[in-house]
Parts: sequence; C-alpha cells; structure tokens
Amino acid sequence: MATVATAESRRTPPPPPARVCASLPPATPSRPCSPHHLVKGSKRPVEVLAGAPHQLPSGGGGVGAAMAPSHLSVREMREDERPLVLEMLKAGVKDTENRVALHALTRPPALLLLAAASSGLRFVLASFALALLLPVFLAVAAVKLGLRARWGSLPPPGGLGGPWVAVRGSGDVCGILALAPGTNVGDGARVTRLSVSRWHRRRGVGRRLLAFAESRARAWAGGMGEPRARLVVPVAVAAWGVAGMLEGCGYQAEGGWGCMGYTLVREFSKDL
Repeated sequence: MATVATAESRRTPPPPPARVCASLPPATPSRPCSPHHLVKGSKRPVEVLAGAPHQLPSGGGGVGAAMAPSHLSVREMREDERPLVLEMLKAGVKDTENRVALHALTRPPALLLLAAASSGLRFVLASFALALLLPVFLAVAAVKLGLRARWGSLPPPGGLGGPWVAVRGSGDVCGILALAPGTNVGDGARVTRLSVSRWHRRRGVGRRLLAFAESRARAWAGGMGEPRARLVVPVAVAAWGVAGMLEGCGYQAEGGWGCMGYTLVREFSKDL
C-alpha cells in the first residue's frame, strides 16, 4: 500500500508557480495601473484608456492637442529666424488667397466686369477661350499679389516692438505676431501679422499669440496715455476659423475693407 501511495503522489501535478505580478510593487494611488503596448514600427508606448489607444504625448503633445503653457513662449524674433518666418507668412497667405479670390470674383459686379472684358477681348484675340480666361487669370493674379504684398512680408519694427515669435519648448518657431499703433489717437493697437505654422495649428498657438498681443496693447496704451486700450485684428473673409476664435475671445466685427462694395477683409476689435 505504501508503494501505491507513493506512485499516486508522484502523479499529482505540482502547484502552479506564483504570478510574477505579485512580486511587483503596488501601483501608487495617483496613477492606476494600465496595460502598455508598443505601436508597430515605433518604440513609443501606447496607453489603453477606456478601450481606445491614445499615444502618450512627448514634447509638445499629440497631434491636435493644445500645448501646455510651459511648453510655449513668446519672444522677439532673432535675425537668423527671418527666412523661416518669411516662409511661414507666405504659407499662411497661400492658404487663404485662393478662397479670397474666389469670393471676390464671384460677386455680381466682378462677374459683370469680367464678362465685359471678355467681350472686348474677343474683337482683339482670335481665340474665344483665351478671351474668356485671360481676364479671370489677371484678376486672380491681382488679388493674390495684393494679399502677398500686404501680409506676406515682414513689417518694420513699430512702436510696440517685435516682430514676435511663438517658440515651442524644444526651440521650434511655430507662430509669428507683429503689432503697430493705430492711425489716429484712440484707435489702440493693430495686429499687422498673425500666422501659425500649419504643423502647429489647432494647438493653442494662435490664442497664446493673441493673449500676448493684448498684454502688449495694454502696456503700450498705458505708457502712451491713450484714452483706452484696444486691439484690432484684420481677418480675411474666407478665414472662418480665425473669425470664430476671435468671437470666442470677446472680439466683435466692425467693418473692414474690400472692393466694389464687398468686404474682403473684416476687422475685429476688443476693448481691453
């Protein structure tokens, strides 16, 4: 009987080993444990929250996420940053010039003038298509050149200093701001350039530059003895996102400028 008992005990499977997780230190209450995995082709971890993977931010945060205030600062532009800032301004104008040209040339007076020019050119040019397209091409070129000359270059330093650049924590220039005094006493300050790099849009850079512009306008108005602190921001008629941001910050549309009675650039103002 002892021999049978010994054989039975040998056939009994050994107890399962202790789980490795039991030897790990317990998670701190401020950050509960959550599984981490590696993204295929990347060494960055992904944290699973509520069943959906979210890439952990590094540096300025994930795509589309607002930057932390400590990761974004505003300072005066250095001379070696001028080529980069000029490219940023030209890219910003290029994003809106086609929409502005389309808006301007589809107004009834513009269509009437284009039709009259095409009819006149048909007596000079032998090609009907050329007579039809040439006025449109010249009008679009005129609108684009006008916008580039107005917003695609750096203005000289004014009484409010600058130009100013928004810099990410790693040193990347991601936005440009330029200010100038108003034409008349009491007009306050005007934003003459405001552009954000397309790689950093919708991440709070524009709002950060706008807040800095308001603080500069207040300081300038107090130092110059202006009757009120005021900031005016011109916005192209096709830039609906910028207009919505300004309205959300308390700005109100008050006129603008354009051609043939149609507004191409609206002006938003706010008393600070």
